[in-house]
Amino acid sequence: MGELPLAALTSAAGVVVAVLAFLLGRKSGRQVEIGEQRRAKATAEETAGRVLEEARREAETLRKGAVVAGKEEILHLRESLDQEVRSRRLEVEREEKRVVERESQLDRARESLEGREQELQRRGREFGTREQATAAREQELERLIADERRKLEQLAGLSAEQAKSELVRRLEDEALADAASRLREIRESAKRNAEREAKKIVALAVQRVAAETTAETTVSAVSLPNDEMKGRIIGREGRNIRAFELATGVDVIIDDTPDTVVVSCFDPVRRETARLALEKLVSDGRIHPGRIEEVVAKARKEVDTAIVETGEQAAYDVGVTGVHPELIKLIGRMRWRTSYGQNILAHSKEVAWLAGMMAAELGLDVALAKRGALLHDIGKVLTHEHEGTHVQLGVEVATKYGENPLVVNCIAAHHDDVPHESEVSVLVQAADAISGSRPGARREAFETYVKRLEGLEKIASSYRGVERVFAIQAGREVRVVVTPEQVDDARMTAMSEEIARRIESELQYPGQIKVVVIRESRAVDFAR
Repeated sequence: MGELPLAALTSAAGVVVAVLAFLLGRKSGRQVEIGEQRRAKATAEETAGRVLEEARREAETLRKGAVVAGKEEILHLRESLDQEVRSRRLEVEREEKRVVERESQLDRARESLEGREQELQRRGREFGTREQATAAREQELERLIADERRKLEQLAGLSAEQAKSELVRRLEDEALADAASRLREIRESAKRNAEREAKKIVALAVQRVAAETTAETTVSAVSLPNDEMKGRIIGREGRNIRAFELATGVDVIIDDTPDTVVVSCFDPVRRETARLALEKLVSDGRIHPGRIEEVVAKARKEVDTAIVETGEQAAYDVGVTGVHPELIKLIGRMRWRTSYGQNILAHSKEVAWLAGMMAAELGLDVALAKRGALLHDIGKVLTHEHEGTHVQLGVEVATKYGENPLVVNCIAAHHDDVPHESEVSVLVQAADAISGSRPGARREAFETYVKRLEGLEKIASSYRGVERVFAIQAGREVRVVVTPEQVDDARMTAMSEEIARRIESELQYPGQIKVVVIRESRAVDFAR
């Protein structure tokens, strides 16, 4: 490594000497310059020797540095290798330790399994012994029972089957005779009194009720003093009408109808609020976004007050007291709700009057009947805000505000969803049917109604084993009668679920529809 720099320096010195000799040779003609050339040559040789010596020293220094660097690199590599070997050795030791622990766990588990196996074998032997003893005891008991049966048959002169048949026949004869006599008495009494009294009570109740039934729609018309007011309602670039619709949540329809603006909304309370606010704005004449928000807030307060006043007046009209304030609010909201075109508040009041009159004729609790009738459709004002049918919602809200359990039953049973718990509940259901079914009380597209019933019956009839299908309660319930030989109990449950899912996917209907599958088992014999 030190030879190469030394040779290079020696060559460079020779070149310098040659150049100096060439320069000195040009003056060979002059003797004066010979001495100078010699001195220059001596100087060059001295310089070349000094450069050569410096090159040797530098080469030696580089060689020593390279040796030291190589030794340091070897030491560094050896330390890294030693560290890696140590870490590998530690890892191998940890792995060996884990393997030893795993082997010890497996040994313990094997010993535990062997112990369990021995215990199971011992218990198996014990059970075998007990089973043999039990079988011997059963045989002994059967022998004793057979002996006792033979002794009894010898004493009675009849076999066990003959004695049982004779006893059953006598009990059946006595029960049939008593039942037939009792049934005849009940039928005769019912024929004498029931039909006459029922007609009398219903006729008196219907004649005494002459409530008007109004039909609410989804639009309200607001009269304007002139057509110029339409432009003021719209405002510059439509800002007034946008502010009004945003504040009230309704749609304002401005068309070619002279001096009239239509307010449209499915929520009748919001529609009434918008109608009052628009009438105030038109009468005041100041229509701008700030004034619109102020007037809408005042109209909303007026409607809330009117709801409470309406509920209190309705309760007073039918003679119901002590109603919870929250229920009073819900009763007031009935004023702006309809069912098949029939106003719910007018319908509920009508049902309350009818139920109260029939309860008075029958000597029942008139106040309880009126209370249950007034609240029987209370859930209809909640159906757009909560999940469930109006019956379920009515039961929940009445229970929440502490109504009498009999009143809650009137709400729950007026569509036969649950059994009637009192005579008052039956009267509420009858009054509801009278109020809803009288001519002119309700309106519904007859074709739509018929198509829904036909669709329900068609879906249910499409299943194998269905004998007959009945759509009852205005399409709220479907009863499917199946053939017992073709549909067993397990299939009956699956069929009801399948029919319900198909109705959900194929038909449009309000509320919910109850699917009932009926499987009748009959035992038939002939007397010859």
